[in-house]
Amino acid sequence: LLVAWAEKHQIALCYIQPGNPQQNAYIERYNRTVRYDWLSHYLFDSVTELQNFATEWLWVYNNERPNMALGGITPMQRLAQINKSTSELH
Repeated sequence: LLVAWAEKHQIALCYIQPGNPQQNAYIERYNRTVRYDWLSHYLFDSVTELQNFATEWLWVYNNERPNMALGGITPMQRLAQINKSTSELH
């Protein structure tokens, strides 16, 4: 399905070489995080339950957890800092 969709939308798919997950390290790290942080810790009764949990977890992971690349603050805190700095300029 993905290949047909990509062709229909004129998107070229680039594959990593077999046996070289380091070529896709960002995704491999994300997949490992998902597996070890929650997928292996819970039993889900339905795909819908799993999808809802994944959506909530992804929101927290991307928006509410402290991020060392941002100096140990959450992305939402960083956004508030930027908004404050911008408002002070005007």
